[in-house]
Amino acid sequence: MNEKILIIDDEENIVELIKFNLELNGYQTQCAYDGKTGISKIKTWNPDLVLLDIMLPGIDGITIIQLVRSDEKLKHIPIIMMTAKSQDSDKFIGFESGADDYVTKPFIVKELVYRIKAVLKRSVSNSTSGMGKKEIIEINNLTIDFSNYQILKNQKKLELTLKEYELIKYLAENADMVLTRDDILDKVWGYDFFGESRTLDVHIRNIRKKIGDENQGIIETVRGIGYKFNKN
Repeated sequence: MNEKILIIDDEENIVELIKFNLELNGYQTQCAYDGKTGISKIKTWNPDLVLLDIMLPGIDGITIIQLVRSDEKLKHIPIIMMTAKSQDSDKFIGFESGADDYVTKPFIVKELVYRIKAVLKRSVSNSTSGMGKKEIIEINNLTIDFSNYQILKNQKKLELTLKEYELIKYLAENADMVLTRDDILDKVWGYDFFGESRTLDVHIRNIRKKIGDENQGIIETVRGIGYKFNKN
């Protein structure tokens, strides 16, 4: 295993609890207790995953997510938000900024470790899925290029987060099929999702904005069931 996980949180007792349990599960860890140090360690240590508190002294967690996602060398790093706030708006702002998952404090350590394993598994799977093949899906004015791990609209590369790419890839692979919310959450998030399914709606909304699908001609909402990716 030995994946590197950076914990960014200003509550030392929580950091020590997480650090102990992650190292018990075979992960390497480093810690930062403020946003500025966190950003510095992301750049110098290049972790495989970041556990990030939203409320931090100095640079807040949302800003860190935005900085990471705008950096070509760092944008691939999965980020799991940690927040004491339970309001939807806090989670959705994080997802819109590019977070891959979230946990709400107080959390169960086993659940946190489970989420970390799932996010890392998906990250590794997607980084290697295009190796050795030249698979491309073209639908409408979109080109989904698995070999180069990118999506283009009218031959222009779209800036997508890891989770947005995984989601649109899964929908396109099952084009013209109605997919339930539970099925999408299970296949894209990679485990029995503990959070509310509105998380999926946020990601769909972000994707629609980026591909110019506000009228839902490509990604159709099937009320009470889920979503369908239309070929035509």
